Amino acid sequence: MTEDSKIGTYDFVAEPFHVDFTGKLTMGVLGNHLLNCAGFHASERGFGMATLNENHYTWVLSRLAIELDALPNQYEKFSIQTWVENVYRLFTDRNFALVNQEGKTIGYARSVWAMISMETRKPADLLTLHGGSIVDYVCDKPCPIEKPGRIKVTETNPIAEYQTKYSDIDVNGHVNSIKYIEHILDLFPLEQFKEKRVCRFEMAYVAESYYGDTLSFYQEKVGADEYHIEVKKNGTEVVVRSKVIFE
Repeated sequence: MTEDSKIGTYDFVAEPFHVDFTGKLTMGVLGNHLLNCAGFHASERGFGMATLNENHYTWVLSRLAIELDALPNQYEKFSIQTWVENVYRLFTDRNFALVNQEGKTIGYARSVWAMISMETRKPADLLTLHGGSIVDYVCDKPCPIEKPGRIKVTETNPIAEYQTKYSDIDVNGHVNSIKYIEHILDLFPLEQFKEKRVCRFEMAYVAESYYGDTLSFYQEKVGADEYHIEVKKNGTEVVVRSKVIFE
């Protein structure tokens, strides 16, 4: 199997309803595209969600880091490449490249996934999946951005609270991972997005939240343009930590 055959490439267009007021693709839509590409790539190689669900397993996103030089403009064609970097017993590292219509790479992403039992919600051994054949798809294509780092928030007063609603809930019955990205970016004023852009965004998913939960958002400014955010549900349990860097 060649290295190129291990990489999945998927084409998109930045539709008008996928861009924000600046005419650029939104981070939430980009996040959805990344997760869809991960699903396409896994399914084409026999370890997609549908196959796993038959055996009562599912993929869960654990970490995500996106670093961007630019975002596609409205109506612009672009593509996303994805490949598996590493497979461990309980986790797998999957990377992405965002390529514009001129063929230039304008961003990268790193993600960490676990396969869990739908019955126990505990991690399963990836090396037993199809006799360990998932390791055949490990690819050495470089991804020149830092892996997700440690995010620490000491702020004790929430900047915002939000009660989860119908549109937040995905097919697994909990808050969609991309919805957290949207809610976190909503913490910042519109003026910030007029003057600057998000150049790096990290998410660490700690626990699940459900319909009707109250999410509290704690924000800490740790640099001139760097913010750390922690999200707790119902005042106690941490569900998500995030890092947002503007430039």
